[in-house]
Amino acid sequence: MILEMIMESLFAVVDIFFVARLGEDAVATVGLTEAVIIIIYSVGVGISMAATAMISRRFGEKDHFRAGSTAFQLLIFGGLISVILGIAGWIYAEEILTLMGASETVISTGTTYTKIIFGGNTAIMLLFLINGAFRGAGLPHLAMRTLWLSNGLNIMLDPLLIFGIGSFEGFGLEGAAIATTAGRSIGVIYQLYHLFNARHSLVILKENLIVQWKTIRKIISISAGGMGQFLIDSVAWIFLTRIVAEFGSSAVAGFTISFRILMFSLMPAWGLSAAAATLVGQNMGAHKLKRAKISVWLTAKYNAWFLGVITLLYILWGDLFASWFTPNSQVQEIASLGLKIVALGYIFFGVGMVMIQAFNGAGDTKTPSYINMGVFWLLEIPMAYFLASYFEMAMTGIFISIAFCHSLHALVSLWFFKQGKWAKTRV
Repeated sequence: MILEMIMESLFAVVDIFFVARLGEDAVATVGLTEAVIIIIYSVGVGISMAATAMISRRFGEKDHFRAGSTAFQLLIFGGLISVILGIAGWIYAEEILTLMGASETVISTGTTYTKIIFGGNTAIMLLFLINGAFRGAGLPHLAMRTLWLSNGLNIMLDPLLIFGIGSFEGFGLEGAAIATTAGRSIGVIYQLYHLFNARHSLVILKENLIVQWKTIRKIISISAGGMGQFLIDSVAWIFLTRIVAEFGSSAVAGFTISFRILMFSLMPAWGLSAAAATLVGQNMGAHKLKRAKISVWLTAKYNAWFLGVITLLYILWGDLFASWFTPNSQVQEIASLGLKIVALGYIFFGVGMVMIQAFNGAGDTKTPSYINMGVFWLLEIPMAYFLASYFEMAMTGIFISIAFCHSLHALVSLWFFKQGKWAKTRV
């Protein structure tokens, strides 16, 4: 899972590295589009949480046939949702950028990019949910290979489709969107091949190809909490990006670059946290609650150590990392500032994400939703606005609010985990 997330984070960094060569407006387009497309990621991640929780529980019970039936219901539900969201995003791409505070230049050059990204969201959705199913079944190597394949192709296609080669001039910013959509679509084809080829413990057989409304209702119930978690987080992120947009394209570009770099180091930590979700689900299915708890505490400890080291790297060499992505000194300064301030909360982040994944692995996706709403909506957004605008701290205030609120989020999550109500969740 760590190797899987390393590849995902590597793609994010390489993608913005090439896009940054097109100028700050191109980076701003990616940042503003990403702030909204993350809603689709939220839906995909929410369904993948249901996949991990339900399939890990079935595997803990050694009921592989029901696991296959659940996987089929997940495909139906996720596919339908993705088509609806894709059509809406394609139609309203320009309005989305306008709503996010994009400049006229960004809107004129970035609308096509936004349309392609939204139009290809089915690949994003299926990639998330099938990988969640693989993790729940204890097949993380298939999830890893999927992302290595899709993101590896993405990385190779990025420079070719953006800048061209030989007589082929490339598509500019649109090339980045095409590369992303193509790479992830091929990744989904690879996933489906392994789901149906009957070579693994998780397999969809002919007998599983029956719509089971009871299972779909259960998926909706569990994924609703997962979607809620990330939708709440995503809406907070949209508001933060909207606040950043008030300070111009350079601010958006610096903000986007800093968080692509930050996500590069957080993704492996998410991979480790995802392991906790699988271990919790399978051990609860096997009625081994004590071992489920031990796996959470061990994972939290390893995550804290890893992100503690990363914190030191960003504090010492944040300026250097930012300079790799843009020659613009103003954008560099903002990106470096983001790295140094946000990383101060990294050790807390490491513990908090494990606690949240433990809830999700148990099937309790609602508790994290309530925590997200309280911390991100009621505290982070107002705090960012007042620090940035009222106290005139600009980007420094926004970065401080992010570091503080995510650290508080971790402490609140830890408190709720210790209460133990998650251990009584039925899936």
